[in-house]
Amino acid sequence: MIAAPITFKNREEAGKLLAKRLKNYAKKDVVVYALPRGGVVVAAEVARVLNVPLDILTARKVGHPDFPEFAIAAVGQNGYVVKNKEAASSIGEDKFEKLVEDAQIEARRRHGLYLKGIRIPEGAGKIAIVVDDGLATGLTVRAALSDLKPHKPKKIVLAVPVAPDTAADIMADEVDDFVCLYLDPNFVSISTYYEEFSQISDEIVIELLRAANKKKNINS
Repeated sequence: MIAAPITFKNREEAGKLLAKRLKNYAKKDVVVYALPRGGVVVAAEVARVLNVPLDILTARKVGHPDFPEFAIAAVGQNGYVVKNKEAASSIGEDKFEKLVEDAQIEARRRHGLYLKGIRIPEGAGKIAIVVDDGLATGLTVRAALSDLKPHKPKKIVLAVPVAPDTAADIMADEVDDFVCLYLDPNFVSISTYYEEFSQISDEIVIELLRAANKKKNINS
Protein backbone atom coordinates (compact mmCIF):
# COMPACT_ATOMS: atom_id res chain seq x y z
CA MET A 1 0.00 0.00 0.00
CA ILE A 2 1.05 3.61 -0.52
CA ALA A 3 2.09 4.87 2.93
CA ALA A 4 1.62 8.62 2.57
CA PRO A 5 -1.56 10.57 1.69
CA ILE A 6 -1.91 11.01 -2.06
CA THR A 7 -4.05 12.86 -4.54
CA PHE A 8 -4.78 11.54 -8.01
CA LYS A 9 -4.82 14.06 -10.85
CA ASN A 10 -8.05 12.55 -12.18
CA ARG A 11 -9.82 9.23 -12.66
CA GLU A 12 -7.75 8.40 -15.74
CA GLU A 13 -4.51 8.66 -13.77
CA ALA A 14 -5.98 6.56 -10.97
CA GLY A 15 -6.95 3.90 -13.52
CA LYS A 16 -3.47 3.76 -15.00
CA LEU A 17 -1.90 3.38 -11.56
CA LEU A 18 -4.42 0.71 -10.63
CA ALA A 19 -3.70 -1.16 -13.86
CA LYS A 20 -0.02 -1.39 -12.89
CA ARG A 21 -1.03 -3.16 -9.69
CA LEU A 22 -3.18 -5.55 -11.73
CA LYS A 23 -0.66 -6.28 -14.50
CA ASN A 24 -0.44 -9.95 -13.49
CA TYR A 25 -3.95 -10.35 -14.88
CA ALA A 26 -2.99 -9.16 -18.37
CA LYS A 27 -3.82 -11.65 -21.12
CA LYS A 28 -5.65 -13.94 -18.71
CA ASP A 29 -9.30 -14.91 -18.98
CA VAL A 30 -10.54 -11.67 -17.42
CA VAL A 31 -13.50 -9.30 -17.64
CA VAL A 32 -13.32 -5.88 -15.98
CA TYR A 33 -16.59 -4.68 -14.43
CA ALA A 34 -17.08 -0.97 -13.73
CA LEU A 35 -19.55 0.75 -11.43
CA PRO A 36 -21.09 3.66 -13.36
CA ARG A 37 -20.61 6.39 -13.69
CA GLY A 38 -17.27 7.49 -12.26
CA GLY A 39 -15.94 3.97 -11.99
CA VAL A 40 -16.19 3.51 -15.74
CA VAL A 41 -13.47 6.09 -16.35
CA VAL A 42 -11.09 4.29 -13.97
CA ALA A 43 -12.05 0.85 -15.26
CA ALA A 44 -11.63 1.83 -18.91
CA GLU A 45 -7.93 2.46 -18.27
CA VAL A 46 -7.59 -0.87 -16.45
CA ALA A 47 -9.31 -2.76 -19.29
CA ARG A 48 -7.19 -0.95 -21.90
CA VAL A 49 -3.89 -1.78 -20.22
CA LEU A 50 -4.86 -5.40 -19.52
CA ASN A 51 -6.40 -5.71 -23.01
CA VAL A 52 -9.61 -7.30 -21.72
CA PRO A 53 -13.36 -6.60 -22.14
CA LEU A 54 -15.12 -3.90 -20.08
CA ASP A 55 -18.58 -4.54 -18.64
CA ILE A 56 -20.66 -2.77 -15.98
CA LEU A 57 -22.50 -3.55 -12.76
CA THR A 58 -25.17 -0.89 -12.41
CA ALA A 59 -25.91 -0.58 -8.70
CA ARG A 60 -27.60 2.53 -7.30
CA LYS A 61 -27.19 4.23 -3.96
CA VAL A 62 -30.36 4.83 -1.96
CA GLY A 63 -29.97 8.17 -0.21
CA HIS A 64 -31.75 9.30 2.94
CA PRO A 65 -34.81 11.38 1.90
CA ASP A 66 -33.68 14.32 4.03
CA PHE A 67 -29.94 13.95 3.37
CA PRO A 68 -29.55 12.50 -0.16
CA GLU A 69 -25.75 12.19 0.06
CA PHE A 70 -26.08 9.88 3.08
CA ALA A 71 -26.46 6.32 1.81
CA ILE A 72 -28.93 4.18 3.70
CA ALA A 73 -28.83 1.34 1.16
CA ALA A 74 -27.87 0.31 -2.36
CA VAL A 75 -29.62 -1.82 -4.93
CA GLY A 76 -28.44 -3.68 -8.01
CA GLN A 77 -30.29 -3.83 -11.31
CA ASN A 78 -31.37 -7.39 -10.47
CA GLY A 79 -32.95 -6.37 -7.19
CA TYR A 80 -30.31 -7.23 -4.62
CA VAL A 81 -30.49 -4.80 -1.70
CA VAL A 82 -27.76 -4.03 0.82
CA LYS A 83 -28.75 -1.67 3.60
CA ASN A 84 -27.61 0.19 6.66
CA LYS A 85 -30.25 -1.40 8.90
CA GLU A 86 -30.35 1.35 11.50
CA ALA A 87 -30.54 4.17 8.96
CA ALA A 88 -33.11 2.35 6.81
CA SER A 89 -35.40 1.63 9.76
CA SER A 90 -35.34 5.29 10.79
CA ILE A 91 -37.45 6.35 7.78
CA GLY A 92 -40.11 3.66 7.98
CA GLU A 93 -40.59 0.48 5.95
CA ASP A 94 -43.02 1.86 3.35
CA LYS A 95 -40.85 4.86 2.51
CA PHE A 96 -37.74 2.70 2.39
CA GLU A 97 -39.34 0.19 0.01
CA LYS A 98 -40.47 2.99 -2.31
CA LEU A 99 -36.94 4.46 -2.43
CA VAL A 100 -35.50 1.02 -3.18
CA GLU A 101 -38.06 0.42 -5.95
CA ASP A 102 -37.25 3.77 -7.57
CA ALA A 103 -33.51 3.08 -7.37
CA GLN A 104 -33.90 -0.35 -8.94
CA ILE A 105 -35.95 1.03 -11.82
CA GLU A 106 -33.29 3.65 -12.46
CA ALA A 107 -30.49 1.07 -12.23
CA ARG A 108 -32.18 -1.10 -14.85
CA ARG A 109 -32.84 1.91 -17.11
CA ARG A 110 -29.22 3.01 -16.99
CA HIS A 111 -27.89 -0.52 -17.47
CA GLY A 112 -29.90 -0.93 -20.65
CA LEU A 113 -28.93 2.54 -21.87
CA TYR A 114 -25.21 2.04 -21.33
CA LEU A 115 -24.99 -1.41 -22.95
CA LYS A 116 -27.36 -0.92 -25.86
CA GLY A 117 -25.75 -2.32 -28.99
CA ILE A 118 -22.78 -3.77 -27.10
CA ARG A 119 -22.12 -7.46 -26.61
CA ILE A 120 -19.54 -8.44 -24.05
CA PRO A 121 -18.10 -11.97 -23.67
CA GLU A 122 -19.82 -14.12 -21.04
CA GLY A 123 -18.15 -13.75 -17.64
CA ALA A 124 -18.92 -17.20 -16.24
CA GLY A 125 -15.76 -19.06 -15.25
CA LYS A 126 -13.58 -15.98 -15.80
CA ILE A 127 -11.74 -13.71 -13.40
CA ALA A 128 -13.92 -10.69 -12.62
CA ILE A 129 -12.12 -7.46 -11.73
CA VAL A 130 -14.63 -5.03 -10.24
CA VAL A 131 -13.49 -1.41 -10.38
CA ASP A 132 -14.79 1.84 -8.91
CA ASP A 133 -13.24 5.27 -8.38
CA GLY A 134 -13.15 4.67 -4.63
CA LEU A 135 -14.80 2.83 -1.79
CA ALA A 136 -16.63 4.66 1.02
CA THR A 137 -19.40 2.77 2.85
CA GLY A 138 -19.15 -0.26 0.55
CA LEU A 139 -22.95 -0.51 0.18
CA THR A 140 -23.00 0.11 -3.58
CA VAL A 141 -20.12 -2.27 -4.27
CA ARG A 142 -21.73 -5.01 -2.20
CA ALA A 143 -25.01 -4.61 -4.12
CA ALA A 144 -23.06 -4.82 -7.38
CA LEU A 145 -21.23 -7.94 -6.23
CA SER A 146 -24.56 -9.57 -5.40
CA ASP A 147 -25.55 -9.08 -9.04
CA LEU A 148 -22.24 -10.52 -10.23
CA LYS A 149 -21.96 -13.67 -8.09
CA PRO A 150 -24.86 -15.60 -9.73
CA HIS A 151 -22.85 -15.48 -12.98
CA LYS A 152 -20.27 -17.69 -11.25
CA PRO A 153 -16.97 -15.97 -12.03
CA LYS A 154 -13.85 -18.00 -11.38
CA LYS A 155 -12.49 -15.34 -9.04
CA ILE A 156 -13.61 -11.87 -7.92
CA VAL A 157 -11.07 -9.08 -7.50
CA LEU A 158 -12.19 -5.69 -6.17
CA ALA A 159 -9.84 -2.91 -7.26
CA VAL A 160 -10.14 0.74 -6.19
CA PRO A 161 -7.72 3.67 -5.94
CA VAL A 162 -8.70 4.66 -2.40
CA ALA A 163 -10.71 3.40 0.57
CA PRO A 164 -10.91 3.63 4.36
CA ASP A 165 -8.34 1.52 6.20
CA THR A 166 -11.19 -0.71 7.43
CA ALA A 167 -12.24 -1.63 3.88
CA ALA A 168 -10.05 -4.72 3.59
CA ASP A 169 -11.75 -6.31 6.59
CA ILE A 170 -15.21 -5.26 5.38
CA MET A 171 -14.67 -6.80 1.94
CA ALA A 172 -12.84 -9.94 3.11
CA ASP A 173 -15.98 -12.10 2.92
CA GLU A 174 -17.17 -10.51 -0.31
CA VAL A 175 -14.24 -10.95 -2.72
CA ASP A 176 -11.27 -13.24 -3.31
CA ASP A 177 -8.77 -10.38 -3.59
CA PHE A 178 -8.91 -6.71 -2.66
CA VAL A 179 -6.51 -4.31 -4.39
CA CYS A 180 -6.33 -0.71 -3.19
CA LEU A 181 -3.65 1.88 -3.91
CA TYR A 182 -4.26 3.82 -0.71
CA LEU A 183 -6.02 2.74 2.49
CA ASP A 184 -6.51 5.87 4.57
CA PRO A 185 -7.16 5.70 8.34
CA ASN A 186 -8.48 9.26 8.09
CA PHE A 187 -10.76 8.70 5.11
CA VAL A 188 -13.30 11.49 4.53
CA SER A 189 -14.81 11.17 1.04
CA ILE A 190 -13.67 9.83 -2.33
CA SER A 191 -13.54 13.25 -3.99
CA THR A 192 -10.93 14.38 -1.43
CA TYR A 193 -8.31 12.25 -3.17
CA TYR A 194 -8.78 13.70 -6.65
CA GLU A 195 -7.61 17.05 -7.97
CA GLU A 196 -10.32 16.82 -10.65
CA PHE A 197 -13.51 14.93 -9.78
CA SER A 198 -16.19 16.17 -12.14
CA GLN A 199 -19.55 14.53 -12.82
CA ILE A 200 -19.44 11.90 -15.58
CA SER A 201 -22.25 12.05 -18.12
CA ASP A 202 -24.16 9.10 -19.56
CA GLU A 203 -22.68 9.97 -22.95
CA ILE A 204 -19.12 9.56 -21.65
CA VAL A 205 -20.00 6.21 -20.07
CA ILE A 206 -21.44 4.94 -23.36
CA GLU A 207 -18.47 6.25 -25.34
CA LEU A 208 -15.96 4.54 -23.04
CA LEU A 209 -17.82 1.23 -23.12
CA ARG A 210 -18.07 1.25 -26.91
CA ALA A 211 -14.40 2.15 -27.30
CA ALA A 212 -13.27 -0.54 -24.84
CA ASN A 213 -15.25 -3.25 -26.64
CA LYS A 214 -14.94 -1.90 -30.19
CA LYS A 215 -13.70 -5.13 -31.73
CA LYS A 216 -16.42 -7.12 -30.00
CA ASN A 217 -19.38 -4.76 -30.47
CA ILE A 218 -22.44 -5.56 -32.50
CA ASN A 219 -24.15 -2.23 -32.92
CA SER A 220 -27.89 -1.91 -33.28
